[in-house]
Amino acid sequence: MNLYGQDRQAPVILLSDQAARYLGPRIAQLFNRMPYRLVTPEQAAQDGAGKDIDIAFISRDVTGKSTKHELTESLQQFYRVLRAAPRLAWVHAHSAGADRPIYPELRGRGVTVTTSSGANAEAVAQMALAGMLALNRRLPELLDAQRRRAWEPLLGDRAPRDLRGQTAVIVGLGPIGLETARLFKALRLRVIGVRRSDAAAPPCDQVLPLARLDEALPQADWLVLTCPLTDDTRNLIDARRLALLPPGAHLVNVARGEVVVEPDLVAALRERRLAGAFLDVYAHEPLPAASPLWELGNVLLSPHTAGHTSGHYAAVAEIFLDNLARWRDGRAMNNLAP
Repeated sequence: MNLYGQDRQAPVILLSDQAARYLGPRIAQLFNRMPYRLVTPEQAAQDGAGKDIDIAFISRDVTGKSTKHELTESLQQFYRVLRAAPRLAWVHAHSAGADRPIYPELRGRGVTVTTSSGANAEAVAQMALAGMLALNRRLPELLDAQRRRAWEPLLGDRAPRDLRGQTAVIVGLGPIGLETARLFKALRLRVIGVRRSDAAAPPCDQVLPLARLDEALPQADWLVLTCPLTDDTRNLIDARRLALLPPGAHLVNVARGEVVVEPDLVAALRERRLAGAFLDVYAHEPLPAASPLWELGNVLLSPHTAGHTSGHYAAVAEIFLDNLARWRDGRAMNNLAP
């Protein structure tokens, strides 16, 4: 659809004050002499402009420290404006996924939702690699020894395994999964990719469809989750599938916490049926203080921050601006949420 084929000539774009300052000149250049209007949530609440909003950009500063489980007041205000905007036709999210409850709600109204998939692929893949290397090189044990001022070289049975020849099973081969596969291959690991189809996906040595995941798990020294949260992936890794992993296997999750049945994971880690885990995402975020994951010595935790880098805001902005140009011209947009 072309914006200027609607019954109104000046599209109204909702975005934060920070995003308006950052993107204002680029949006003006994009529309050139075509009419348009930028509106912040505060302005929408004050002058009733919310009823005219066509497009919304949810930037990182809008979500801030919110999670999909616990929302700040500023994000709730943004959502209130979206829900009260009868003309809203398209929302662009800064995130790679669209599993926050607001997005299916909007899609149910017929609103197009696009994501920023790919903007943080390198950063998240590097975090997955960092987690894998930290666990393989037994950094939690070394850090514990450091705190105790103990000189305890990793010798004998404690010596780290060579990475060459180990197998990583990477579930999800979007931009993050493919970049993770490339980094792991550079360290001479064998990589089995798992996704909806079995079509070849270099640099993976083998690709299996999700329905054959159980065939891959007994081969996994590293089970790496980089998949979106969907009906097919929710609770994908449970006690039964964890039991299919060989002794000494590790889990790396930079996908979504709900892909793993968390109590089953805790049990496997406590009993050392799973050697260790690096987790960036959790079933509930922030991770509750009472969670046993905080105290497990074979677990490394990060607060859903794998994709955060100083350049992420700019990368997301480029994806949004490209889609805005596509919308303006009536061309197909990229990164449509399913």
